[in-house]
Amino acid sequence: MDLTTEWLGLTLSNPFVPSSSPLSKSLDSAKALEDAGAAALVMHSLYEEVVSAFDAEMAEFLHQQDSGHSEAQGYLPQPAQFPSELDRYLEQLAALKSHLGIPIIASLNGVTPGGWIKHARELAEAGADALELNIYHIAADMQESGNQVERRYIEVLQQLAAEIQLPINMKLGPFFSSPAHLAASLEQAGASGISLFNRFYQPDIDIQTLRLAPGLHLSSPQEALLAMRWIGILYGRTGLSLSATGGIHRAEDAIKLLLAGADVVHLCSTLLEHGPQQIGLIQRGLLEWMEAKGFDSLADVRGRVSQLTVSDPSEFARANYIKVLNSYKPLTS
Repeated sequence: MDLTTEWLGLTLSNPFVPSSSPLSKSLDSAKALEDAGAAALVMHSLYEEVVSAFDAEMAEFLHQQDSGHSEAQGYLPQPAQFPSELDRYLEQLAALKSHLGIPIIASLNGVTPGGWIKHARELAEAGADALELNIYHIAADMQESGNQVERRYIEVLQQLAAEIQLPINMKLGPFFSSPAHLAASLEQAGASGISLFNRFYQPDIDIQTLRLAPGLHLSSPQEALLAMRWIGILYGRTGLSLSATGGIHRAEDAIKLLLAGADVVHLCSTLLEHGPQQIGLIQRGLLEWMEAKGFDSLADVRGRVSQLTVSDPSEFARANYIKVLNSYKPLTS
């Protein structure tokens, strides 16, 4: 049965791609993901703040020192003596490319245009097959309009696209007034694909200490329905590759997103919870379902239940809201 799919211009053996997570930091765990069936791998993120801070420190302490004696300048330490997070990231990228046979997608995480973007060239030179740009931005400034928030995404993308020739995948959050319009704008600005949707981890409150407490909460299958709706709306209306992320734990979740039109589905929480072998379980579930339904290839599945193909397209929008409310039956004693 043919599970091949096209994503970001890459031909993948199947649609299962582990998303950015700590699992890519270890060569052993990354190899385990490949052995379990991962068709590609998105690396853990390299953060703007970390790259920019190191660059600033190097500029201040290594390049702007004035000892007063020209001869002493030759004794200043060299940047290579202080490996940065970028150096370690490039080293891990090279190791993954050397030991794995699947495409490796580097991940940049930042919110502003700036010098940190220029390091994307080094990621490309180190062998990255594509690059994911994760703009993890909480729009909490009351003076910043929705249009300004979208412009932020577009400007960072444009600066990145000017630096590299690699395909760029934009990882988007769900909090936009018009996701379809933003998708069209990103495609025009040079994106090759989008991932729907980024999970914004929420701070918690410790009621004993009266302080904010960071916490990692894994996703649930219900979260995948939001991505399913918007992928179903965008399918066939954009040239962007469409990937689903967040809430894909079982074969059933993956099947729904593929039916809506996803080119690939990203796995993270389920791998952290159950291990790399979960990829094989989900893939077998997909194959069994395809056989039962008489599908010979993933191409027969993709977009089968998108807004373009369903009998009532309004069910992807307001009609579903009305049907859900009308279907509720109060509990009887």
